[in-house]
Amino acid sequence: MAELLLEILSEEIPARMQARAADDLHKLVTDALKANGLTFDGARAYVGPRRLALVVEGLPLAGPDVAEERRGPRVGAPEQAMDGFLKASGLPLDQLEKRDTGKGEFWFAVISKKGRPTPEVVTEAVEAAMANFPWPKSQRWGANTVRWVRPVQSILCLFAGAVVPVTFGPITASNTTRGHRFLAPAEFAVKDFADYFARLAEAKVMLDPVERRHAILRQAEEAAAAEGLCLRADDGLLAEVTGLVEWPTVLVGSIDDTFMSVPQEVLITSMRSHQKYFSLLTKDGKLAPRFLVVANMTSGQAIVAGNQRVLRARLSDAAFFWETDRKHALRSRLPKLSERTFYASLGTVADKVERIQTLVSQLPFLSMEQKGAALVAATLCKADLSSEMVGEFPELQGIMGRYYALNDGLSPEVADAIAEHYAPQGPGDSCPTAAVSVAVSLADKIDSLVGFFAIDEKPTGSKDPFALRRQALGVIRLVVENGLRLPLTTLFIQAHAAFATGTLTRPAAEVARDLLDFFADRLKVALKEKGVRHDLITAVFALGGEDDLVRLLARVDALAGFLRSDDGANLLVAYRRAANIVRIEEKKDGTAYAGPADAALLDQPEERALHAALAEVAAGVDTAVKAEGFAAAMTVLAKLRQPVDSFFDRVTVNADDAALRVNRLKLLAEIGVAMGRIADFSRVEG
Repeated sequence: MAELLLEILSEEIPARMQARAADDLHKLVTDALKANGLTFDGARAYVGPRRLALVVEGLPLAGPDVAEERRGPRVGAPEQAMDGFLKASGLPLDQLEKRDTGKGEFWFAVISKKGRPTPEVVTEAVEAAMANFPWPKSQRWGANTVRWVRPVQSILCLFAGAVVPVTFGPITASNTTRGHRFLAPAEFAVKDFADYFARLAEAKVMLDPVERRHAILRQAEEAAAAEGLCLRADDGLLAEVTGLVEWPTVLVGSIDDTFMSVPQEVLITSMRSHQKYFSLLTKDGKLAPRFLVVANMTSGQAIVAGNQRVLRARLSDAAFFWETDRKHALRSRLPKLSERTFYASLGTVADKVERIQTLVSQLPFLSMEQKGAALVAATLCKADLSSEMVGEFPELQGIMGRYYALNDGLSPEVADAIAEHYAPQGPGDSCPTAAVSVAVSLADKIDSLVGFFAIDEKPTGSKDPFALRRQALGVIRLVVENGLRLPLTTLFIQAHAAFATGTLTRPAAEVARDLLDFFADRLKVALKEKGVRHDLITAVFALGGEDDLVRLLARVDALAGFLRSDDGANLLVAYRRAANIVRIEEKKDGTAYAGPADAALLDQPEERALHAALAEVAAGVDTAVKAEGFAAAMTVLAKLRQPVDSFFDRVTVNADDAALRVNRLKLLAEIGVAMGRIADFSRVEG
């Protein structure tokens, strides 16, 4: 068994492409090896700013010998057919075998092929992988016809310590590579992966991206602690910087005090977006006048001074935008929203703002005072899109609106609603709790959902270009976490009516129905991590007419508790037994056994007891459900267990007397009707 080592050294690979590239190289090469019958013990791929590497361990020196069997013409077939088969198989007639297949005698050719040497297979596999590599973007360089993400500088390819002559464009593989571009640029030869890994470390290259990530995080936390500060967590930036350096060195720089009056979100965003700097925070969570830069060099002071100089220019721009924007009231920016398209079929951002205002005014949970504040916030929630700062940093939309609203003298309640109306944007994002903020956020999201569903731009498969799944989850969190009693169907229809006539292509009722189904699916996703069973949500939604999420979840909780009980589990079994009997007999008889059972035909005590229990339970469940006492409704439903068990123990449903049989089938059907007041138990699994 031997080892394959491959490295492709190039100009800088974009950080966002690196992880996917390592996976693709691993898959393309190992799949090709397997397709040629080569097994191996394990394979690992590594990636950095300038190199893709793969090591495959435990490869045989050659592929296995294989024997291919081909059936030819029938014995005695025309000479022309035999000549064609002999030519195709490459064997003379005396090496063919005659076999009786039970349908006559046929000629068979057994073609033995010796296993190919592994280096030959590796050459084909690597060259094919590089030729067909699925880079999101690639380029040609020089006069070469081949494409790669950036110009390739060298290829290292070794099998069992010997060079495999892989070629790609003008590059032929060797046993040499290079270390850090500046700290150790000289070429050096390697023997195997262990030697390669160790020599790269000596040449100031951390090959393993996990090791680089840990090194950056460790150094950053140590540097922050040395300053008496805390590192602002940013996994996205950490992942990106890991792909930018081969030998990370974390250095501390200073932010000029003149910039500290600019909102800290602006400073953090500017440092992160443009310079890839980490921010440091004081113990109380405020931005400190320090930053961390991850250098790809070992020398420090000159790098810090250079980065501070560049940052000063960046923050000067941000400070200019901040001062300029505050000279104009938010309200003065509203006319510009008419020039900004929300979506081609759904009008401008100004149109969307008007619809948000309309929907906010119809939300039932706001007091008159809150409604006034919510209308002001709805009017101004998109105004900061026309500001200089948001034009430069779109991720600050809403956040800057809050600062500008406070600058205009608006109340903190309105300013917070402007900032929070995009939230929550994901499961890790905090959910607004202030009534005004919740109202504007709900209206914004429901308007988008209704609009896109009404022009038939729904998510399909994995595609969701307008983030409608995220918007629906946001609505669910706003409603559930704030305990809002909202009829969603009514809101959807009101939102539909707010669009200009002729804008939408689908009717309101159809859109509302589709959105309720969509919300049911999203609700299952949202509650999955909390251990709530998806089938119970389906069982309650299946009743129809339930669009109050708070009430629906109360039903689901009560149903889950009931089914965990002994009475609930046994009653579910009895329900299925009754439903199966009724279904089978209805199919056989070609009729439906609906309607109440005739009390006069109840023959046995167990029938009469079940009939009485069903009447009592129906009334009790209806009363409890009307009062939203769903746990109480389950307690009432549990009273069916004993009479149902007794009925099945003592009563023969398919009696000889036809009238008695029909009456008993109707009695069984009534069990499903009574239980169906709580949920559709046919949707409950397990």
